[in-house]
Amino acid sequence: MKTMFSLLIVLGCGYGVIVLLIFFTQSRLIYFPHVGREIVATPSQIGLNYETVAINTGDGETLDGWFVPVPDALGTVLFLHGNAGNISHRLEYLSMFHALGLNTMIFDYRGYGQSTGVPTEDGTYADADAAWLYLTGTRSIESDRIVLYGESLGGAVAARLAAHNNPAILVLASTFTSVPELAETIYPFLPVRWISRFDYNTLEYLKSVSCPVFVAHSPDDEIVPFLHGQRLFSAAAEPKQFLTLSDGHNDGFIAMRDEWIEILSAFISNHLKP
Repeated sequence: MKTMFSLLIVLGCGYGVIVLLIFFTQSRLIYFPHVGREIVATPSQIGLNYETVAINTGDGETLDGWFVPVPDALGTVLFLHGNAGNISHRLEYLSMFHALGLNTMIFDYRGYGQSTGVPTEDGTYADADAAWLYLTGTRSIESDRIVLYGESLGGAVAARLAAHNNPAILVLASTFTSVPELAETIYPFLPVRWISRFDYNTLEYLKSVSCPVFVAHSPDDEIVPFLHGQRLFSAAAEPKQFLTLSDGHNDGFIAMRDEWIEILSAFISNHLKP
């Protein structure tokens, strides 16, 4: 009995150490700016003209980005990328938006690519706010001409931005409902709702979004379960549309690029004012 009690104490202490380790290292599990901070390509390499943009956040950081124009554009996409890599890893998206007749504003969050600072949840929100102000202020683009496109973690940032502003359309691609709910799937043995220091509550933000919503998710997504996309779609107000993707979390767009262009083009045409 004494041996068993001692074993339980050791196991309990070990579990406590794991919980504390997860608690204090959460940011390293959320953000992966080190996965390619170098800009490895530019839009010109796929035949697109672009402008280099430096956005001041208002709290001392400078965000590196590109503005990719289209002659007689139907509108402008503000692209909010996921938690790894940088803007140079998203050239295929720029090509798609160009084909749809849309300008694109894409930038790196603080701490990503060539942007200054260290990523935080509030920081990513501030970065998105700064990019929005750049488009609506510096470039004088009307809010109802802007399509917010959020990829993975960027979907939560885009949903929050849409809840506080009036974009034309919100697109959520492979996005989770919230960090705690996603963490429960990844770490079912941990009390993640108690120890999570991050929220990114896409589901909650959607309650205040009034613009048309387009949700895309794959049943084969190995990182964000398909159920998350379904729940987001259910929570979104009409008008809305769901696109079922194929392949994994980072491959759905590549595998279904033609379908993306065709279906998203129709949705944008129906809901972006002429």
